[in-house]
Amino acid sequence: MDIQAGNMISQIKRVSDRIFDRILSERDIGAFNGAQGRILYVLWQEENISLKEIAGRTGLAATTLTSMIDRMEASGLVCRVPDSSDRRKRLLALTDKARSLKEDYDAVSSQMAGIVYAGFSEEEILQCEAMLGRIYGNLRRYV
Repeated sequence: MDIQAGNMISQIKRVSDRIFDRILSERDIGAFNGAQGRILYVLWQEENISLKEIAGRTGLAATTLTSMIDRMEASGLVCRVPDSSDRRKRLLALTDKARSLKEDYDAVSSQMAGIVYAGFSEEEILQCEAMLGRIYGNLRRYV
C-alpha cells in the first residue's frame, strides 16, 4: 500500500494558506495575514497566555513566533502583559483592534470551511474531523 498522507497534508496546508490569504485580500482585510490569524484565533479562545502556549496550540516554532508577535504588537493587534504569578514572564493579550477583527476572521474561516468541505455530507465532515484529530494526536506524542 502506497501511503501518502504526509505529502497530502503538506499540500493541503500550502494550498489552503494561499486560498486563505487570497480571501483576506478579496475581502480587503489587511490587518492580519493567515499565520497571524492562527495566533489571533488562539487568543480569541483564551487571552493572557504565554508564547510557549501559543506555540503549542498553533504548531509554530517559538523562534518564528517571537518576530511575528513583535510585528503584531507594532501593528496594534496584541500586547504583552505581566504574569501576575511570575514577574519575569510576559503573557500575550489582544487589543481592542484585534477583538474587533474576530467577525472578519470568522467570516473568512466559514468561507474556507465551505471550500474545504464542498460536496461532503455532515457525517463525512464529522468523520474527517475525527480522523484528522486522531492523526494530530498520534503526531503530538512524538513532539
